[in-house]
Amino acid sequence: MDHLDQTDVERSVDDTVRKLDHDDLYELRARWRSNWGAPPRLRSVRLMRLLIAWRLQSDAYGGLDDDLKRRLRRSSAPRTANPPTGTRLTREYQGVLYEVEILDDGVAYAGRDYGSLSEVARLITGVRWNGPRFFGLRREIG
Repeated sequence: MDHLDQTDVERSVDDTVRKLDHDDLYELRARWRSNWGAPPRLRSVRLMRLLIAWRLQSDAYGGLDDDLKRRLRRSSAPRTANPPTGTRLTREYQGVLYEVEILDDGVAYAGRDYGSLSEVARLITGVRWNGPRFFGLRREIG
């Protein structure tokens, strides 16, 4: 098998990444499936394009080195603190008003205590939510 020199590899990766701009979500998922198995369950075409571009470049040039992986695991984003104990938060969702109270060690909702706002948001919606975002404590990014 012939080995491509570095400029040929770069050209090939660049061409493939450029072609992603013309793929729809179905084509992006098919591309992922053929290269790496089951695709992520994303609905964002833009995010799928970015992920595939990163995977292609990582496969061609090498991924993150072990030292960087360790540093990334250690340096997670700081958590924002819940509002003060006793604060009541309300959220209207599908025409129903929901109210929670912040506790010292979690959240009270509908007569029960929960460990986080995210638990309550999931209970209300049936899907995973960032609890602080669901209750309006964080604005949506993007």
